[in-house]
Amino acid sequence: MASFVRQVGRYSRSLHDVVKLTQVRKFADFPASSFPKITTHYTMNPREQDERWKDVDMERFSDEADVVIVGGGPAGLSAACRLKQMANEQEKELRVCLVEKAAEIGGHTLSGACIEPRALNELFPDWEERDPPKMTPVNKDIFKFLTKSGSIPIPMVPGSPLINHGNYIVRLGNFVRWLGQQAEELGVEIYPGYAASEILYHEDGSVKGIATNDVGIQKDGAPKDTFERGMELHAKVTIFGEGCHGHLAKQLFNKFNLRENCQPQTYGIGLKEIWEIDPAKHQPGLVMHTVGWPFDKNTYGGSFMYHLDEGPLVAAGVVVGLDYSNPYISPFQEFQRWKTHPAIIDTFKGGNRIGYGARALNEGGYQSIPELVFPGGCMIGCSSGFLNVPKIKGTHTAMKSGIIAAESVFDTIMDDNYQSSTEGLTPTMYGDRLKKSWVMEELHKVRNVRPSFNTPLGLYGGIAYTGLFYVLCRGKEPWTLKHDGADHTHLKPASECTPIEYPKPDGEVTFDLLSSVALTGTNHDHDQPAHLTLKNDEVPVRTNLTNYDGPEGRFCPAGVYEYVETEDGLGKRLQINAQNCIHCKTCDIKDPTQNINWVCPQGGEGPAYNGM
Repeated sequence: MASFVRQVGRYSRSLHDVVKLTQVRKFADFPASSFPKITTHYTMNPREQDERWKDVDMERFSDEADVVIVGGGPAGLSAACRLKQMANEQEKELRVCLVEKAAEIGGHTLSGACIEPRALNELFPDWEERDPPKMTPVNKDIFKFLTKSGSIPIPMVPGSPLINHGNYIVRLGNFVRWLGQQAEELGVEIYPGYAASEILYHEDGSVKGIATNDVGIQKDGAPKDTFERGMELHAKVTIFGEGCHGHLAKQLFNKFNLRENCQPQTYGIGLKEIWEIDPAKHQPGLVMHTVGWPFDKNTYGGSFMYHLDEGPLVAAGVVVGLDYSNPYISPFQEFQRWKTHPAIIDTFKGGNRIGYGARALNEGGYQSIPELVFPGGCMIGCSSGFLNVPKIKGTHTAMKSGIIAAESVFDTIMDDNYQSSTEGLTPTMYGDRLKKSWVMEELHKVRNVRPSFNTPLGLYGGIAYTGLFYVLCRGKEPWTLKHDGADHTHLKPASECTPIEYPKPDGEVTFDLLSSVALTGTNHDHDQPAHLTLKNDEVPVRTNLTNYDGPEGRFCPAGVYEYVETEDGLGKRLQINAQNCIHCKTCDIKDPTQNINWVCPQGGEGPAYNGM
């Protein structure tokens, strides 16, 4: 090992050494035994092959429901509410169970958020009488193009996707918590703090339900004295609404080949802060978006600033497309830099930052929506990818997908004439009904906006296309543009890119990463296997550090990944600070080697967002 470390040290002490020395390619010649073991999670190290588990009782308790819903976000809770609404209206017995990995409903929810009330109006026409959380009506829209030192107003012409009159600024975590209360009042059984870690199948291959995660496992993968097996939840139909890039949804895509007839999903990362600002600067109902600086024309990105009728509170953040090419880009640092722009900084001066968080979001749109139905279940919300990218809104479409799925599942279960070819029921009606809904009509109209940015003109081409075809033609152009491949394929080697020097935080408007993560309230038991698993422990040093100068430490918005000096100081190794993880899934998406596989930690862990 010492010999290996000395060799690695010669080639990894600085970026320029790494990218210039041809000897670096000898990393591939080092034996696997030279690399330290990082991943101990049972999904990568089967217990059947581990002597420490041979005498452990692995039997699980099981329970039966009619419908199991995975995920307590807007889609899952809308589905749950609609199922019980229909059952109660028709006086039918229907047991609906919903599991959510956060310790409380809404605890992992993060979005801008400015929502259209269309689906909410359908689900609860009397929602304003149900004591909802604070929802601020939008009364003013501003859209700016930022240069390095100035800004240019962009007119909000009729038909512009960023016109928000009639919409509401909300703290989505609070809204989701309220939806959970409505679901419970209707009779839904909600189990927060229980992470769905495994999909269960019938012998015929159809989905049978889910199993919750085991607890009481040491960091090295051995069972603790407190080990407890998770439980199984079986259902006639299982609805998956995990949110963007769900770890179970990925498995379903592969098992049932659901992405065979669609384009690759593409993503962005959204970073957000909540501020208490000077009351003199507070304008409740104001919505502002910007494009341009600090991003170059070939990096898809933009910002939002929403003035809530609370506090005086402002929600502000940036979204960065994860198809960027320069491995030195740090979305977190780009966000901090954006706040220093002359047109932006005054809002934050004299204020107090009280919240921070980040989450990946789907950007593929219409072209990237997979098949949604499979034997024994279906997929809803951001697991499927219903975000309207130019509007930067997906709550209303996620909720509507949950409503349509619920109606389809209910009709399937209650249909005495329905004949299933598999033990798990297939809610076939859902896919057909969704295709005829306003969700797909809306997404079809905007299908070409995001891929129009992937041209040599970049941002300028995208803005021009949006103005010419979406605004003027209302998305009726007879062609559909393709996405430019999966996001991880876009990252260029470090040798082809220029490092980015980000300014140091001032502690007033801009901040360092770790003090930001502290605001998320994230917590994980340190003595458990890291849920950021590696398919191959050698790849980070062999490939990611060697070719891309360790991009994990920059694309992660929580300081989870660090390349640190080895014990003798002659080389570097990857350190995974799993306790910091805020469950954004960016690493799973952007890792250029697709070596990182995010799986659920113990239930109830992760961020503890307060109304993000």
